[in-house]
Amino acid sequence: MATTLHPDTILAARAESANLRERDLAAKLGVPEAALVAAEVGHCATRIAADPATLLGHVKALGEVMVLTRNETAVHEKIGHFEELHPGRQVSMTLGKNIDLRIFGSRWKHGFAVTRDVQGDTRRSLQFFDGAGVAVFKIHLRPASDIAAFDSLVDALRLDEQDRMFVPAAGDAPEPELAAVDREALRREWQAMTDPHQFFGMLKRLRIGRQAAIRAVGEDIAWSLDRNAVSTLLERAAVAGVEIMCFVSNPGCVQIHTGTVSGIQRMGPWVNVMDPTFHLHVREDRITEVWAVRKPSDTGHVTSIEAYDRDGEMVIQFFGKRKEGMSELNSWRALAEGLPRSGSMAA
Repeated sequence: MATTLHPDTILAARAESANLRERDLAAKLGVPEAALVAAEVGHCATRIAADPATLLGHVKALGEVMVLTRNETAVHEKIGHFEELHPGRQVSMTLGKNIDLRIFGSRWKHGFAVTRDVQGDTRRSLQFFDGAGVAVFKIHLRPASDIAAFDSLVDALRLDEQDRMFVPAAGDAPEPELAAVDREALRREWQAMTDPHQFFGMLKRLRIGRQAAIRAVGEDIAWSLDRNAVSTLLERAAVAGVEIMCFVSNPGCVQIHTGTVSGIQRMGPWVNVMDPTFHLHVREDRITEVWAVRKPSDTGHVTSIEAYDRDGEMVIQFFGKRKEGMSELNSWRALAEGLPRSGSMAA
């Protein structure tokens, strides 16, 4: 359970641990990350509205930025410009060559604009958190970003209340109780799908969880892969030049990369992609299960690779590059179906 500390205590701890990353310092102090940012309100942080629809009205003017979405296992960073924007009351979307997002605004509770000097370098960012103080989305300015547009955005979204204290909200309401998996009903409904987007509706009708469905449906539809399948996938995609789609999500945002990958690096438990406009960081030691999954579509099945953590949350997902109405890439299907299965000795 998170601790509530006085902002001055947090600032003192930050000064003493200047080399620690935000999340690491928050964990050390036992506070949510948002509490670290809130403590700096009036210094280098300003509280702003955590409203995606309003935010999207200003982001194009920023020019080139880096957007970041993460969960406990994976960090997804994209560099580019906001292009096609679709603000909505419940779900907002951005579409574009590099910035492709699905935003769930009900989870956005706290927003901050941060301007911080780091060793003589001024770094500006917009940071958004859920009620518990967990980061859901961040925008970091780049050297080519429009600083005047950033200042204008902060003025437009600035809140009257500039409180330095952060008290985490109570947890979300418990999820509805799930039913036991009826394998025959699951297979019948699964095979009746004509579009992968119908998958969530099927789970809701059957009142079952995603991971439970994948485990139960049968190996002709979903099969378990080696726990290191994510790094194997990235390395093989890089060598073969296969265009992939990589999704990293949390309850407030889904961020998508579409294209090739190349700069694959392993550092301890991390596997990293360090390409010019796409950075991905995955803690493979936090992945407990990886599955290859086939879902029907009107042009034949599509194949996803899905990684889950110890809590049963899907932390990263991959598809081959595909547009609606198009068949799955043969190169992607061959890559996905060739990944080593769980218990396999294949390299």
